[in-house]
Formats: sequence, structure tokens, C-alpha cells
Amino acid sequence: MLVSFLTILLILIVLGVTVSLRNKRSQPLFGQRMSNDIVSVGSRIINWPISALGSGISGLSDIINLQKENDHLKSQVDALAQTKARNASLEAENQQLKSALKIKKTLTSYDSVNASVISRSPDTWFDILIIDKGSNAGIKKNMAVMSGGGVIGRILEVSAATAKVELLTTTDKSANRFSVEADAQNGGKVHGIITVGSDSDSIYFTQVVDSKKLKKGTRVYTSGLGGRSPKGLLVGTVAKTTRDSFGLSDLIEIKPAGNLNDPSIVSVIIRKVAD
Repeated sequence: MLVSFLTILLILIVLGVTVSLRNKRSQPLFGQRMSNDIVSVGSRIINWPISALGSGISGLSDIINLQKENDHLKSQVDALAQTKARNASLEAENQQLKSALKIKKTLTSYDSVNASVISRSPDTWFDILIIDKGSNAGIKKNMAVMSGGGVIGRILEVSAATAKVELLTTTDKSANRFSVEADAQNGGKVHGIITVGSDSDSIYFTQVVDSKKLKKGTRVYTSGLGGRSPKGLLVGTVAKTTRDSFGLSDLIEIKPAGNLNDPSIVSVIIRKVAD
């Protein structure tokens, strides 16, 4: 116990003297400075290859990742080129079939003319808007009008430089309604027309023989039957099925695909099939 006590006391004395000398001196003792320098140099010597090795591994990892990304992009480019080639082949085949059948234009053939909305009155907000293109641009009455990826209405009146668009949500009972169709669950087609609800903000797929064949999310397109609307223009998707006020027939509510709220640019669809 005496030896242990003396050892501890000696250590405390040495530490005290060291701390006292360090506080009084402006720099460490020569031996301490030498040991600090040796440790510093040794650390640098040891850290340099480790750091270089770490940088090399990181760079190699980056190269591997870049190679993988490059291979992925190459595969995407190859797939895109193959898709383009296939589409070109299908288009050529389609043209050959049309030529063989002596068909120049079909119900799905159309061009489009872009126009800007220049007027929309608050009192006819759900009925009419005016665009800045007219007969000079080849626009005619009853042509379909699209905005935001879906049909929003059809041309009602045409002048030389402007035209009126009658919207899908118009409450005019005499409005020329769109003939539409949708793919049924059994693989067939369901036909009907688009009408507007009493709230002037909902549209419905009506005169459907069997609405149970249409499930929620089914896309509804123009059928190309009647008017100047080509076939295959997206109108919207089935939202839900309800009954009319008399409980006699089904009302299939459609969620419009087009921008009916505030369209600024529209596309007038010019059907190419002979009228």
C-alpha cells in the first residue's frame, strides 16, 4: 500500500510540475515539441496512402455507377429506336392497307388549329367562349374543340376572324350533343351521348343500354358518328353511376379530361374525312 501511495503521489507531482511549467512557458518543452512533431509527421505519412486509397475507391465506385447508368441509357435509346422503327413500320402498313382498300381518309383522320380564348362572359360562363380564329383558318361550325387533353365543346358560330365555342356544360337544350363511346368490360362498345347535369358543372354519358358494363375509370371517346367530330377524341372518364330524377334510367357521370374551368389556349379539330 505504501508503494502504491508513493507511486500515485509521484505521478501527481510530475503532472503538477508539468502543468505548472506549461503554464509558465510560452511554448512546450523540447521533448514534448519533438514528440508532437514526430506524431504529426507520422500521422501524415500514414493518412496519405489511406486517403489516396479512399479517393481511388470512391473514384472507382463513381466510374462503375457511370458505366451502369451509361448502359441503362444505351438500352433505353435502343428500345426507343426499336419503338420508332416499329411505329414507322405500322404506319407504312396502315397506309398500304388504306391504299389496298382505296380508303384515303378515316373517322380518326384530323388536323388541328390552335387558337386563343379572347372572351368569356360571366353570365354565359358554362355555355360560350370566343376564340381568335375563324373561317380564315379553316374553322367551320360543329367542329370539336379541345383544351388540356380533352374535348371541351364544339364550334357554334363562325366569322372570318373569330368563332364561338359551345361548351360541354351548356344548359341549352337545343345544343348539338356529342356522340360518344366507351369500351365495355365484355370487350364490346357502349354508345351514348353527352348531356349536362342540372348543376351546369357535371356532364353525363346517357342513353346507355347497359351501364353495368362500364366500370369507374373507363375512358369515354367521341364516336365520330354525327357532326364534324372525328372518332377517338378523349372526353373524360367514368366517375360514377347514378339514377335520374325519375329513377328510370342510369346517369353515368363523366369526369371531363379537358380544361373547362379556365382554358386560355384551345385546339379546333378539323376532321379530314369527307362530310
